[in-house]
Amino acid sequence: MSDDAEDAWYADGLRFECTRCGHCCTGEPGRVRVSIEEVRALAAGLELAEYEFLDMYTHRLSSGGFVLRERENNDCVFWSTEDGCTVYANRPRQCRTWPFWRGVVASRRHWDAAARGCPGIDSGALFDAATIRETSESDGTSGTIPDVESP
Repeated sequence: MSDDAEDAWYADGLRFECTRCGHCCTGEPGRVRVSIEEVRALAAGLELAEYEFLDMYTHRLSSGGFVLRERENNDCVFWSTEDGCTVYANRPRQCRTWPFWRGVVASRRHWDAAARGCPGIDSGALFDAATIRETSESDGTSGTIPDVESP
């Protein structure tokens, strides 16, 4: 374990188990960034050409990157109330690394704020600090740490 992980507020590890509830896929607007490699995997999984996938399911950012489209109600385009995530096996890194995002593990307060909307936080498997640090450093997000209010 690195010194940084040993000194982190989560040095004893954190628990998480995805319940596939969809709370992180629905509700408030957000941006799910996708790399070209992720586009390729998602397109293949949906049996689409890459250009078809990009046209149907993404927006281009001014930075040149891509984000998944959202429905009018802000739900992820791949979320289904009946089936959950319809691309779960090929979901983008940003989705796979939740809740170990830089913006969530930045502090206990950020973690607790995320836990109010995610029933899988603080339950399930224990992840060690080194794994959390490594995951957060390549979480697929913009790396922005949001402001959070205390409960």
